Amino acid sequence: MRDAVVVEAVRTPIGKGKPNGALAHVHPVELLAHTLRTLVERSGVDPALIDDVIGGTVDQVGEQAMNTTRYALLSAGFPESVPATTVDRQCGSSQQAVHFAAQGVMAGAYDLVVACGVESMSRVPMWSNVPPGADPFGPGVAARYPQGLVPQGISAELIAAKWSLSRERMDAFAVSSHQKAATAHAAGRFDAEIAPLDGVSHDECVRPDSNVEVLAGLRPAYHDPAFAERFPQIGWNVTAGNASPVNDGASAVLITSGDTAARLGLRPLARLHSFAVTGSDPLLMLTGVVPATEKVLRRASLSLGDIDLFEVNEAFASVVLAWQRETGADLAKVNVHGGAIALGHPLGASGTRLTTTLVHALHERGARYGLQTMCEAGGLANAMILEAV
Repeated sequence: MRDAVVVEAVRTPIGKGKPNGALAHVHPVELLAHTLRTLVERSGVDPALIDDVIGGTVDQVGEQAMNTTRYALLSAGFPESVPATTVDRQCGSSQQAVHFAAQGVMAGAYDLVVACGVESMSRVPMWSNVPPGADPFGPGVAARYPQGLVPQGISAELIAAKWSLSRERMDAFAVSSHQKAATAHAAGRFDAEIAPLDGVSHDECVRPDSNVEVLAGLRPAYHDPAFAERFPQIGWNVTAGNASPVNDGASAVLITSGDTAARLGLRPLARLHSFAVTGSDPLLMLTGVVPATEKVLRRASLSLGDIDLFEVNEAFASVVLAWQRETGADLAKVNVHGGAIALGHPLGASGTRLTTTLVHALHERGARYGLQTMCEAGGLANAMILEAV
């Protein structure tokens, strides 16, 4: 079986997903087109050689409907002969795109393929694809879970309660994310991965002056009397400060085999080593990162101690802290340039954003192995291991 390697990885800066956000004026197709265009410019590859473009988008409706990835590559100037598809594994959509792309290369179905993702939450708000009164679950799920499933914010609260994660602990974690992101920006550590767009070159949500005193004054984000009665164990400690914001952004990685890279004169940055995807309790919803981490390590025949850097999506501080509690990972190795709480979480783009950051961080630090994992709605999680080359 052939190997699969990343030869280029780029992303837009991440804007606030609100009407006044720095990238709110940019159509989502153009956000993604910008990363695709930059990807081929920086790599020097002829886009006519690309076998497929696999993109992730969560809210596939309105301006993000009709296979957004296809129109992004056309806007980017790729030949009409280059195909594309758009996948949805919720927050892990573009990480799943990486899995599919790499597995296609390894199987011999692709020689050169792009994995990417986009979400414009200012223009296509979360849940836009579920009209009021619509039931996306159906009667079978209702029968299986008669008390009803819950929103992600409630799942984050249930996780905080189950692992006894205090408000202070989660706020401190959030402040650390902002501090690491601000330090990385100041040191130019994102320069190799960010493709500036319309004068925007920094992630808009990073707050260098964030502190626990300010976060302590924020109200619970998801308090609901009905859920409070159903789940008396919840302490209502999840706030806008220790959860990821809503955002606009896009990201993309170029994947090929080692042999094809050598033939085309491309420099491999990392080998896509191992992959895993798991399902877990859809009520807790966001804990799949724990079994996904265990599964991918088994498949790689590696131990936690072999991993130099981790990228664990910071959908909520409680998720990462519960994952750390269960795995025993060293938090000093986790999200070393900050995570989604600070950088932002443009849903469909986050998977390849984490990959982009991890690939560049491995090289900057001279590290060997990196592990990326993401929690996803419905009780899902992806995990993969990269090896710097």
